[in-house]
Amino acid sequence: MGVLEGLKPERVFYYFEEICKIPHGSYNVAAISDYCVSVAQSLNLEVRQDEEYNVVIRKPASEGYGEAPVLMLQGHLDMVCEKEADCTIDFEKDGLSLAIDGDYIYAEGTTLGGDDGIAVAMALAILDDDTLEHPPIEAVFTVDEEIGMLGAVAMDCSSLKSRLMLNLDSENEGHFLVGCAGGMMVECVFPAERRRWSGKVVSVHVNGATGGHSGVEIQKQGANANVVLGRVLYELKKKADFTVVSVDGGLKDNAITRSARAILMFAPGQEDLFMDILKEQQGIIEKEYHKTDAGMSIEGFLELSKEDAESVAGVLPMTDVCGNAVITALRTFPWGVQKMSKDMEGLVQTSLNPGILETKADTVSLVFSVRSSVASEKEELYDRLVCLTESLGGKVSRSGDYPAWEYVEDSKLRTLMGDTYREMYKKEPVMEVIHAGVECGLFSEKMPGLDCVSYGPDIFDIHTPQERLSISSTKRIYEYTVEVLKRLK
Repeated sequence: MGVLEGLKPERVFYYFEEICKIPHGSYNVAAISDYCVSVAQSLNLEVRQDEEYNVVIRKPASEGYGEAPVLMLQGHLDMVCEKEADCTIDFEKDGLSLAIDGDYIYAEGTTLGGDDGIAVAMALAILDDDTLEHPPIEAVFTVDEEIGMLGAVAMDCSSLKSRLMLNLDSENEGHFLVGCAGGMMVECVFPAERRRWSGKVVSVHVNGATGGHSGVEIQKQGANANVVLGRVLYELKKKADFTVVSVDGGLKDNAITRSARAILMFAPGQEDLFMDILKEQQGIIEKEYHKTDAGMSIEGFLELSKEDAESVAGVLPMTDVCGNAVITALRTFPWGVQKMSKDMEGLVQTSLNPGILETKADTVSLVFSVRSSVASEKEELYDRLVCLTESLGGKVSRSGDYPAWEYVEDSKLRTLMGDTYREMYKKEPVMEVIHAGVECGLFSEKMPGLDCVSYGPDIFDIHTPQERLSISSTKRIYEYTVEVLKRLK
């Protein structure tokens, strides 16, 4: 018996649970893509899978809808894989451990992948139901959205016939997205030359930052653990003698980093100084972030944990030049909200998030998610990162560029969806432009004239292990989608 068995709509939650059984983090999407192909084949529907593992499934119009414009149901197959420190799940090979708490579905110790597994589940349920009234459907499932919309970037859209697009990749019921920022991933790489040096190996851990999605939650202006780590290392450098062995933090460029660590080699006899400085920084930073990150801690360890020790076994410390360059980058690089929109109150216009900090044998890399609804400001941020990185001896690369999705004044789909929502739920829908990127921009660029709206059920704390999907909201959004399909005649 499945954990979600008995929940309504039955087929939606059946498919969602099946999806959750399959590992489907970014870059690990072959199995989930193959699953969608197998479902299409079992339903005798036309299906196409490309080399990137994007999937297109076509379902003919129901009776009386043959002249209706083709509709795209769109979502992405990958999820952000974050877990609690004591969680033993291996995202590469294990499924999620689902549980229910009242109206909410969650995964024990990990992210849930409601973003965007629930979109795929809803689309499969619609494809599976021959009782529904609907126009011709192209269900389009893309891959690696969470790491720069790479599947949509690579996808050949020349064979797609859709004129309308329902993107089910939003997380606030009643809020309909009609425009979004553009963005890209920027990687700054610094050399990590090493040499022998004698001293005491210690570690610094920043844990418990709230984290969240770097698009929809960046405006909360909470802590980024990579940035906090850089700040602490700079304060240590002002008063103590040490070299850097490694710095690491974060798994996804678009997830606000919740934890980070540095392993250092301190000059002999400075252990007390090390602990005193960290205690001082804990007090200062805790006071600054007590509203947004009350659970954040900064801890120093004079003895390495087994995990820390294994991570640097046989690794020499960096030269002063390389170590100082890394500390300077972490301390001075821009991050967070850079500019608010003058046209739409409360909308972030430009931001960047240093989501991944990683040390390898001979390099240290810092990967940013850069977003802006103004193309020139996106380029300006890129230029700033290039100038700062190259001045510190590093190199910069960019990938996953995607365009902004510009608001369209005359959208028949938006009007129909707004009217339908008012009639069904007696509430006024919120039509908004958001700072987070959605794939509508890429599809609109490749398919001129495509009329798009993005929406979805309530999902809370996405991209964190506290992620929760509302059961009742999922039911309402599915029933609403079915009604919208019926009206697209």
